[in-house]
Amino acid sequence: MHLVVFEGSRWPSFAPLSLSRPVFTLQSGLSTLLEKQIRYIQPTRLTLWVRPAMVEYCKEHIVPKVSIPVAINVPLDDEPALLSSGRAVHFSDYATPTDPCVAVEEGDLIRQAYTKSPGLSHEDCFNRTDAWRRLGDLPKLSDQSRLAEYVWDLVHWNEEAIVADAVHLSDRPRAPVNNHYHVIAEQDVIVSPEAKIGPGVVLDAGQGPIVLDAGASIGANSVLRGPCSIGRYSSVAPLSFIHGGTSIGPMCKVGGEIVTSIFLGYSNKVHEGFVGHSYIGEWVNLGAGTTTSNLKNTYGPIKMAIGKREIVTDRRFLGTMIGDHSKTAIGTRLMSGSYIGYCSLLAAGGLPPRFIPSFAFWTDDGMQEYRLDKARQVMRQVYSRRGKNWDDLDEATLKYVMEVKDQVEQ
Repeated sequence: MHLVVFEGSRWPSFAPLSLSRPVFTLQSGLSTLLEKQIRYIQPTRLTLWVRPAMVEYCKEHIVPKVSIPVAINVPLDDEPALLSSGRAVHFSDYATPTDPCVAVEEGDLIRQAYTKSPGLSHEDCFNRTDAWRRLGDLPKLSDQSRLAEYVWDLVHWNEEAIVADAVHLSDRPRAPVNNHYHVIAEQDVIVSPEAKIGPGVVLDAGQGPIVLDAGASIGANSVLRGPCSIGRYSSVAPLSFIHGGTSIGPMCKVGGEIVTSIFLGYSNKVHEGFVGHSYIGEWVNLGAGTTTSNLKNTYGPIKMAIGKREIVTDRRFLGTMIGDHSKTAIGTRLMSGSYIGYCSLLAAGGLPPRFIPSFAFWTDDGMQEYRLDKARQVMRQVYSRRGKNWDDLDEATLKYVMEVKDQVEQ
C-alpha cells in the first residue's frame, strides 16, 4: 500500500519546532509522528510531501532510517494511495480503506484520503488547488487517528504516547536485580543492558512504563516516575526528579525537576530548576536555575503568545515552546505560555517577554537581533563539543529559518 504523508498549510502551528524540520518528524512518546504512521499503517512504499526547503532534511534524516522505498515531492501515479496529514498521531492499528474516501477536519482541511488521482502533487496540497479540494467530495472516512492542532498537543498527549509506544518495543530487557537501587512494577521497567543506574535511584513504573535506552545514565538518588523515557546516551544528574509524561531524546543532559515535557536531542538542562509541560528543541541549553511556569495563579486556561497573537489553548497546564539552538542564562524565569524561537539568546536579569522571536538577543538593554554570523559561530562551537561538523544542510536550514521566521512569528 502506498502511503503519502504531507505537511500541509498548517505547519506554522508547530513553530518554533517546525521552523527547522518537517512536522511529522516531531516526537511524541518514544517515536516521531511519521514512525507511528509507518508502524500502524504498514505501507509498502512511502512518499513525503514537504516544503521545498525540507527535501534535503528528509533525504538525510529520514530516508536512511526507513526500510521501505521512499520518494519525496513526487506526484501520485496509477496506484491508489492513502494521503495522511503529517499532523496525525496514531495510537492503534489502522484499517486501510478499500474504496475512495476522505476524512476532513473543521475548515474543510483534508486529514486523510484514500484515492487514485494520478498527477496529484505536493503543490496541489500546499496551494489547495481545485484538484486537492475535490478530494473533499469523496465519501466520508471515519477518523482513526488524532490530529494535532498545535505543538503543545504533542506535549499533552505525550504520557499516553509513551505507554502506546512501549508496547511495541521488540526488545524489553528488564532492570537487573540490584540492591543499590529500587524498582517498582519491574515488569514495566525497560532498561537497556548498556544503561547505567546509580545508587539510591528509584524507578517507579506503577503509573506507566519507564524506558532507559542504550547508554542512558541515571545519577545517584534520582527518582523517575513513569511513563517516561531517557534516550540513547542521555544522562540524568544525581538528585533529579523526572515525572511521568516526559521524553528525553538522545545525547541530552538533564537534571532538576521535569514533568510532562519533551526534549529533542543534544539539549541540556543539567542543573536545578523546573521544566513543566514544555517542548524543547535540539541543541538548546537552559542555564542553571532556569524555571518554567506551567500554571497560572488563577488556574485558568493559558494563552500562548506568538508575535502579536495570543492563542487560547484551553490548557490549564502549559509551559514553554523552545526552538533549536536557543539558550537561557542562569536564573531565567519563563512564564506559562511562552514562546522562544529558533537560535535566540536570553541573557537579561528580568522577567522575559512571553514571546521571544527567532534570532533574538534579549538583554537588559532590550531586544536586539542576533546576528547571523555570530549565531553561526556559536553553533559551530557547540557542534564541535559533541564531535559534529557544520555541514551544508545546517547552513541551508539556518538561512531558511532566517527567511521564513517573520511569516510565522507575526
